[in-house]
Amino acid sequence: MATDTDFIAYLTEQAGLGARLTHRRMFGEYALYVDEKVVAFACDNSLFIKPSDAVTHLAASLPTAPPYPGAKDYPVADELLDDGDRLRELLLETAALMPEPKMKQAKDAKPAKPGKRR
Repeated sequence: MATDTDFIAYLTEQAGLGARLTHRRMFGEYALYVDEKVVAFACDNSLFIKPSDAVTHLAASLPTAPPYPGAKDYPVADELLDDGDRLRELLLETAALMPEPKMKQAKDAKPAKPGKRR
């Protein structure tokens, strides 16, 4: 079952991060970003937080499960969806621990092929 847009809207509202929290649809599910850093995934209408010291420190009791078949286990933060303050804190702390996103290179025109010499 794919994650529906109502779940994403609710999650975004509860987190209260405004434009800092964005999402991108991927394979019927969603990647969630804080300040352009991947912090979580929404799969089957559940919230999977990227494993980090933030989870260990702020929400060690969260259950774990794979977000999709064949994936490693991630902490499932569904119990925080109704607690906007804790959810926001966890997302922000997770973002702080994630590496900076890699800069994408601009798509330049293909380099000119060397011409044939006559």
